Amino acid sequence: MGQSPSISHEAGKFITWLIPSLFAYATLVRYFQMQSMLLAMLISSTVALCLHIPLCWVLVYKTGLENIGAAISMDVVTMWLNVIFLFLYMKYSPACEKTRAPISIEVLHGMKQFFSYAIPSAIMICLEWWSYEFLILLSGLLPNPELETSVLSVCLNTIVTLYAIAYGFGAGISTRVSNELGAGNPQGTRVAVHVVLLIAIVETSIVCTSVFVSRHVFGYIFTNEKEVIDYVTKMAPLLCLNIMMDSQQGTFQAAKVRERLFEEESSLEGLITASLRAQD
Repeated sequence: MGQSPSISHEAGKFITWLIPSLFAYATLVRYFQMQSMLLAMLISSTVALCLHIPLCWVLVYKTGLENIGAAISMDVVTMWLNVIFLFLYMKYSPACEKTRAPISIEVLHGMKQFFSYAIPSAIMICLEWWSYEFLILLSGLLPNPELETSVLSVCLNTIVTLYAIAYGFGAGISTRVSNELGAGNPQGTRVAVHVVLLIAIVETSIVCTSVFVSRHVFGYIFTNEKEVIDYVTKMAPLLCLNIMMDSQQGTFQAAKVRERLFEEESSLEGLITASLRAQD
């Protein structure tokens, strides 16, 4: 596709070794989130991260694997070791006793409804992520692709890292909304949405201010090349704008729930009343 051969070669090796992580990423997390078992996930992720950092350094710098070493450390530790920890907790913890179930044909029940939600959600997430990948492809076509892709890599890694905070808020409000709706408490849902929106605004303001103030030295986190650092400094205002918009959209989607609940609350109450009358 017209990209630099050296960059394309390294990228191809890296993403090939990342394929196993896709399967690890798709397991167990929602099982714990829906039951509000966040402490187990926090401990597991923390242990995996602490192991990942030294292992990644060894595989990249001491074994000669370089980029492949980074991909292997992500697969083996950050993803699959985390899955193993959560699986063992699910299997042996008394907290999961009521929700553990053997694999059977019943897992296929309701798959039509599941995919009716899953497919549009997957398309939405893919379109968002692919927009970043498209930017990377375009940067590879510029006159100095090594510099452009380096700067873009710094910016995108910063965005993805900081988005993890907003993603946590989004996962939390998603679980909270599901639990409150399941309990028939729309007022609790509205309160939760208001709270998470306020937290997201405060968090994003603090993060963007910090990045902008430190823009002259921020690039040193990633590299010592002066040319890249100066370029990152120029990109800082756009980087802050992207962080603000991207982080907010991760939690603002929950605001739509409030509007929908407000519209349907009166009709829901009417439906319940009619049902009770029919039973009488």
